[in-house]
Amino acid sequence: MTPFEARDPATLRPRLPSPLRPVADERFTRRGVSLLLKRDDLIHPELAGNKWRKLAPNLRAAADAGRDTLLTFGGAYSNHLRATAAAGRLLGFATVGVVRGHELAGRPLNPSLARCAADGMRLRFLDRETYRRKSDPAVVAAVLAQAGLAPGAVHVVPEGGSNALAARGCADLGRELRGAAGTVAVACGTGGTLAGLAAGLGPDQRALGFPVLKGGFLEREIRDLQRAAFGGPAGEWRLDDRFHFGGFARTSPVLDAFAEDFEDRHGLPVERLYVAKMLYGLTALAEEGAFPAGSSVAAVVTGPPEPSGPEPLLA
Repeated sequence: MTPFEARDPATLRPRLPSPLRPVADERFTRRGVSLLLKRDDLIHPELAGNKWRKLAPNLRAAADAGRDTLLTFGGAYSNHLRATAAAGRLLGFATVGVVRGHELAGRPLNPSLARCAADGMRLRFLDRETYRRKSDPAVVAAVLAQAGLAPGAVHVVPEGGSNALAARGCADLGRELRGAAGTVAVACGTGGTLAGLAAGLGPDQRALGFPVLKGGFLEREIRDLQRAAFGGPAGEWRLDDRFHFGGFARTSPVLDAFAEDFEDRHGLPVERLYVAKMLYGLTALAEEGAFPAGSSVAAVVTGPPEPSGPEPLLA
């Protein structure tokens, strides 16, 4: 086995397809609706859920091109940075994480960034104005130069891991769910998972996304991702942006109470910043009568709770 063959993520033996499990929840059953949980959080202990689905095709592309370094972007508590660092450690890639916020450079690392560093990731900090231009080739070139990296040796992955490769990888999620439910719900950060999910579903299914950020920009991002990955619109999907609870990394006592109750009902640890918001929104829609009697709804559990994650900000 060559070094680059050893970097194939399939060597990590992911649990695919991920389990699909029905749950009895009277908020759905009393309206004649079946709820299923797509347990993508069980794919791999360190590269769970949509992080696996988005990173795996990028890792293969890097290995196929003979590139031994991954460079990517994220905030101080980015799940994507942690997943990329773990992938580097597991598969032998060098990793560089470009972190939003130059003011963080002189401070002790928070638990999330400390985990990245422990996994071998080199951290570079950008001021917020420059970080907003992170997709500018000149900014990427400057980061590579400052890190002493040759462009030909580096595979660049965008913030959140969402690019055309990632969207194609997430299409497998839709294919695994064909025929399982009329509606498939997922939390949305950068939009790559929803873009691919919708493309992989069958013609009588639709994807429903719950943005966890404010701003109303995600629809355009998803359309751009689908155009890059599939040449144009793919599948039926829509967004419901009422359940972000103030934006990314924000929660509320109401959301926490809902998540704790869901955990008690179903024995499922609920990640707060993505999964809880999706489940809350899906339950609210069920109680509004949004799903017809006799239908099925699948909720994608995109990842487990992060024990080293940020302290939630109250909305």
